[in-house]
Amino acid sequence: MSDDSLQFIKWFRAASPYIHVHRGKTFVVQFDDDAIRSDNFTKLVHDLALLNSLGIQLVLVFGSRTSIEKYLAENNLSSDYHQGIRITDAQVMEYVKQAAGTLRIEIESRLSMGLGNTPMANAEIRVSSGNYVSAKPQGIVDGIDYQFTGAIRSIDIDSIRMKLVSNEIVLIPPLGYSTTGETFNLSADVLAAKLATELQADKLIYLMEAEGLMDEDGNLIRQLTCLEAEALLDKTNEKASRAFRYIQSAVNASQDGVQRVHLIDRRIDGAILQELFSRDGAGTMLSATAYDVIRQADVNDITGIIDLIEPLEKQGVLVERSRGKLELEINNFTVLQRDGVIIGCAALYPVMQNDIAELACLAVHSDYHNAGRGEQLYIFLENHGKSNGLKKIFVLTTHAEHWFLKHGFIESTLDDLPVERKELYNYQRNSKILIKSLR
Repeated sequence: MSDDSLQFIKWFRAASPYIHVHRGKTFVVQFDDDAIRSDNFTKLVHDLALLNSLGIQLVLVFGSRTSIEKYLAENNLSSDYHQGIRITDAQVMEYVKQAAGTLRIEIESRLSMGLGNTPMANAEIRVSSGNYVSAKPQGIVDGIDYQFTGAIRSIDIDSIRMKLVSNEIVLIPPLGYSTTGETFNLSADVLAAKLATELQADKLIYLMEAEGLMDEDGNLIRQLTCLEAEALLDKTNEKASRAFRYIQSAVNASQDGVQRVHLIDRRIDGAILQELFSRDGAGTMLSATAYDVIRQADVNDITGIIDLIEPLEKQGVLVERSRGKLELEINNFTVLQRDGVIIGCAALYPVMQNDIAELACLAVHSDYHNAGRGEQLYIFLENHGKSNGLKKIFVLTTHAEHWFLKHGFIESTLDDLPVERKELYNYQRNSKILIKSLR
């Protein structure tokens, strides 16, 4: 087996929880023509083709700004901008169409290469492009006539969905067409946001020509809510910058129902795979609500819970639970979910007296140890217990005594347990008994 195949198998195993989460989902991906003309575009194409082969529905939207500027410069022409948007006259529009056509052919030809020289070399990639977008003139803004710069009128979503269901990658140029036969120049980032909104896409991904969003100390911002992103927009003085437009489009899409928007530095090899198939990603993720969610578990979470607790069961930290036992007890479980992947769980088992419960199977993925996730889960369950009339919580532990003592539990004896739980005590494990009063 080749080194490439071994590396792919290793990556596939690590990514498998995320592959399960993302399979069958719809992603809209936008990138500029700088990416197409870069040395690592073939690697990006392989990554996109891999996503398609894994059952992820892809809509690709490309920009053409740099190519248009190149054509204009070669012909001693220029075009003006207003608020970061190109003013497109009839002469410039000819070069806009030339750029979009050339880029579309280049992308289609690269995707036709499929996954050659990779462990998925036999995967067949089909690409569809067409006149899915109708447009109208942008009109006159602040006294400026944008001429052939357009605004989106409508998108043929049904036709796009038919292509996606057939496992085709849909490729959308930054152009819109009118019923009178005119062609309009569209903003690629706005078009991508509109497509993601109307498709009800699960993710909108912007592959940027920049490092992503940074905080005041120059550190990458990993996640933002819409409110936090809007605060960033209010602070910036560069209202016409590409970064501003990306953030604004991301906020608009998120507010219109797109679950996750990702802003990624496309210049990093494998950045899109790292963003999608690792817990903390490679870029900035924007969502309407908080990234981490704590909720009651259901049967669909059992595989994720098993993946989380199985290593701890093998180490003897947790009591072993079969899948059948988990299915019977799933209503007692609470999970901590991060972007669709379970990174923590805990169970609360009420005993017959109803005013006391056992806290069990508190587990957090090793990547998040010492990051407060266990405390998040415990506080959630404690508050849930109080609201349901619990007066005490007890825990039996072999490894986490000090953690529970730190959180208000008191070392107790077997005689302090409810009778029905005392009878089930496993003397071989010799667990420490800790109890906390919730009054």
